[in-house]
Amino acid sequence: MKSKKSKIIVAIVLVVAAILIIRNCGGESGKLTVNFQHSKVEKRDINSGVTATGTIEPVTKVEVGTQVSGIISHIYVDYNSIVRKGDIIAELDRTNLISELSSAENNMRSAEAEYNYQKKNLERMKILFEKGLISRDEYETADLSFQKANNSFQTSKFSVNKARTNLGYATITSPIDGVVLSKAIEEGQTVAASYNTPTLFTIAANLADMRLIADIDEADIGSVKEGQRCTYTVDAFPDDIFEGYVTQVRQEPTTTSNVVTYEVVISADNPHLKLKPGLTANVTIYTMECRDVLAVSSKALRFVPNPTLLGDEYIIKDADAENKLWTIDGTTLTAHAVTTGMSNGALTEITGGIENGTQIISDVDFSNRAAAKSTERSPFAPGPPPSKKNK
Repeated sequence: MKSKKSKIIVAIVLVVAAILIIRNCGGESGKLTVNFQHSKVEKRDINSGVTATGTIEPVTKVEVGTQVSGIISHIYVDYNSIVRKGDIIAELDRTNLISELSSAENNMRSAEAEYNYQKKNLERMKILFEKGLISRDEYETADLSFQKANNSFQTSKFSVNKARTNLGYATITSPIDGVVLSKAIEEGQTVAASYNTPTLFTIAANLADMRLIADIDEADIGSVKEGQRCTYTVDAFPDDIFEGYVTQVRQEPTTTSNVVTYEVVISADNPHLKLKPGLTANVTIYTMECRDVLAVSSKALRFVPNPTLLGDEYIIKDADAENKLWTIDGTTLTAHAVTTGMSNGALTEITGGIENGTQIISDVDFSNRAAAKSTERSPFAPGPPPSKKNK
């Protein structure tokens, strides 16, 4: 153990001796040259953001279907057709629906006739019962027949209304003003609405008002808030930078391959209609923004002068502070205690301790003059071998 410590001490002594030999015994050719890198304390914008990918989609998108089954007889729109609310976009064949309505109306007329007969019969039976000409049982039987006829008549009315409504559903109209994004049917195709409503068209309300749905990782979602500024690009227009802001942070998580993400809704104004539904966007959400604040490179705050490497020709005036910046005047290095604010890693805000425009040291380089001159060939050194020429 003791011999191991001795070896370490000897190694340290040899390193220090080598540095001193290079500086003091090597002459001018072995002396280290000190090159300070400078930067300024100046007003800057400090930004920090979260990056993610997302999909462009319309703010309002309606899937238009049909509530009745039948054959598509006419289609009046196609992809990219502009429609207004109430415009007829398709029609179903009405033959069966008209037949159902006629049948329901006939049943209603029969039920109405029965209702009228039973009503008059009940009125007659009531008069006879009051005069004691019939029994109570006969009167109550007449009343029961009237109630059944009345119920049947009311049910037939509902059936007629239903058949008439279904006939109206044969005419498919646009529920909103917008643009047809997709069409899932053709004329002559049969649609069945027995179990669910089939989607016939997809209509976007306003392609000038889009939104971006971005998937944010669970590690970053805590810093994302509504109202934060965003910028994003799409591959279709790589030279354009679009801007928006966070309008909603959804609470429902999505887990894919054990990766948890949350959907964040970002506004995407599209006045020139460049953005198309379904485009993939690369988005940056600025979670921190400090504009026009005094700032320096974070590297300058990490700079600490090394007296051993600088040598005796430099005077170092240190300061007892956690954060400090260094300036140089001739051969004097002076530390300035500063207070810091926000930081994005590359830049750090300076809230006090130094003035705007001050030239500070951000880093230092050391170079050996002997190494710089080693590239010069001595006139007494042998030259390169002669090149071989083809004879």
